[in-house]
Amino acid sequence: MEITELLKPNLMIMDLKATNKRGVLDEMISRLFESGIIDNQDVYCQDILKREREATTGIGDGIAMPHARNDAVKQPAVLFARSRTGVDYDSLDGHPVYLFFMIAVPEHANEMHLQALAALSSLLLDSKLIKQLKDAATPEDVQQLFVKAQQKKTTQQAPQVTTTSNRPFLIAVTACPTGIAHTYMAESALHKAADQLGINLKVETNGSEGVKHALTATDIQKAAGVIVAADKKIAINRFNGKPLLQVPVVDGIKRPEELLKQTLAGGVPTFHADGESASTPKKCTSGDGIWHHVYQDLMSGISNMLPFVVGGGILMALSFLLEQSLGKTSTAFIFLNSLGTNAFSFLIPILAGYIAYSIADRPALMPGFVGGYMATLASASIVKANGSAGFIGGIIAGFLAGYIMIGLKHIFHKMPKSLDGLKPMIIFPVLGLLIVGALMYFLIDPIFSVVNLALVHFLTTMGTANAVLLGGILGGMQAVDLGGPVNKAAYTTAIGVLSATGNGSMMASVMIGGMVPPLAIALATTIWRHKFTADEQKAGISNYVLGISFITEGAIPFAIADPVRVIGSCLVGSILGGGLAQLWNVSVPAPHGGLWVVLLMHNPLLFVLALLIGSVVAGTIYGLWKPQL
Repeated sequence: MEITELLKPNLMIMDLKATNKRGVLDEMISRLFESGIIDNQDVYCQDILKREREATTGIGDGIAMPHARNDAVKQPAVLFARSRTGVDYDSLDGHPVYLFFMIAVPEHANEMHLQALAALSSLLLDSKLIKQLKDAATPEDVQQLFVKAQQKKTTQQAPQVTTTSNRPFLIAVTACPTGIAHTYMAESALHKAADQLGINLKVETNGSEGVKHALTATDIQKAAGVIVAADKKIAINRFNGKPLLQVPVVDGIKRPEELLKQTLAGGVPTFHADGESASTPKKCTSGDGIWHHVYQDLMSGISNMLPFVVGGGILMALSFLLEQSLGKTSTAFIFLNSLGTNAFSFLIPILAGYIAYSIADRPALMPGFVGGYMATLASASIVKANGSAGFIGGIIAGFLAGYIMIGLKHIFHKMPKSLDGLKPMIIFPVLGLLIVGALMYFLIDPIFSVVNLALVHFLTTMGTANAVLLGGILGGMQAVDLGGPVNKAAYTTAIGVLSATGNGSMMASVMIGGMVPPLAIALATTIWRHKFTADEQKAGISNYVLGISFITEGAIPFAIADPVRVIGSCLVGSILGGGLAQLWNVSVPAPHGGLWVVLLMHNPLLFVLALLIGSVVAGTIYGLWKPQL
């Protein structure tokens, strides 16, 4: 497939009308939809925005490359757009963006499509081509510029590494989460810089078309150093004992010469795999803080725990429904209840285990699991307590296991290489389990079992006023960041209460609080249609389904475009709905599902009424507050 088949003149916008980032994205997505490249703007837009939240696609030098790969794309294409005045796009260099390349790839694109996209991405490193694109008069001129650039690149392809060369030899790996553009741009930039510096370089790409130019054992053995420019996990234990420099993939694009010089000069640490991990170590980039990593680790535990929460919780709630009609001795009730209960029993061990895994990889997984399991048991240490440490203890167990394992790795990293095999097989499991187990048994379980019992007592005996206040707070937290850390903190709290007490009242407040934002958006775009664009009206319709399904993230695109009005109005509605759920003694024994599990609820009609009131209030505030187009 040739570049001209992807970069078609009818897909070019030579003078963008939009003046902000979201407007530019919407304008380009609309053109893709009108041209038949995509058949669902909402689905494609969600993945575009998701990619932007992970890291901006404004790579600097006036270029942005937003991209997505999903089922909404019917045929691969690249839309070229140009802004004469420049757009503030949160670009990595802080400068305005003038040239935009929106890449659309089908979910199951074949290798030919992906190779063409990789070639196109690498061409954008040519400063001369960028200048010519800014001055191009017609779409046909743009297309011809890329054809000529491709022909030039084919004749000047970076030379392959040969064993007879006396030049120094380095190896590199490039990878980004989607593997469409940045992976290949970093590869091309590194090759170009290596050629200028007189360095032989082999680059392995881990992109959408799979691993290409895979590094062999011989390559690794001969290399003087390794550069890993990646934003996703890649196999890294193979580089054991090699000087290794790990950076984000965008650094491979923006400063390849600096990375090559630094690695060749020996200014990078030697990587010691210790046999425990097959993936990239956690990196700290500038701007990262301790709370950022704590949040990432906690979210890792929660995301792995959620399938047990949802599956076990809904089956358990369904068993209660069958109990009312079939009785406690029925096979259906006993089966579903025991199945849900068994799944629920894994919640805290899974949470703790994967927090530990996120911090220190595989060696921390086992002590994290065991520490989490100990948090579910009644304290049996010399300091007696009548309860378990619960969710709080499980979270602490996960962080303990992770950071204890990091400490053990540091302590034993200078062991003779001949004894490396002992670390993952004996030293780490035995010492990790012993230390985590001792801390849980003698310290964490006794202390936090008392704390957990006090919290349970407060939640089960608090008066109506306190319950309404707490319900309003938890409901409002769902709307603060629409799926972010505050939202997840409220959800985790409700799960903890449900698992500890069997009482789903707090889950009712959290569920309503999370359902209000998308439903409020849907109502506002329906009643005040004249205040929204055609694309926003279509997105509003999809929010009806997302809202009743308890998927808060449907409101995110609107919040990005208008954060004060959207979040402000949704906060009011979510707080109101969450508080009303407590006032009316609504209870939801299932931890997910929205209105799809309404028959399992206690006081289901009042649940629906509280949801409607919160959604209508929030939607009305937003609709009246939003200015005319």
